[in-house]
Amino acid sequence: MVTLYGVVAVTFMMTMYALEGRHRNFTLAFALGCVLSSLYGFLSGAWPFGVVELIWAGVAVRKWQTASPR
Repeated sequence: MVTLYGVVAVTFMMTMYALEGRHRNFTLAFALGCVLSSLYGFLSGAWPFGVVELIWAGVAVRKWQTASPR
């Protein structure tokens, strides 16, 4: 079940990353995907992956905050 969750979380994250150029809110959704992927990393015992994904979530939130609204 954890593997299925991971597939869905990473697929969501990558889809939001691909859509970032369309609207700044996709960057915020990408950050959410990073948090979900991070949770998967911790649940599966791959804590370095979980930590890196949390860092990426912070980077994405910062990018969203500084992006100009359309």
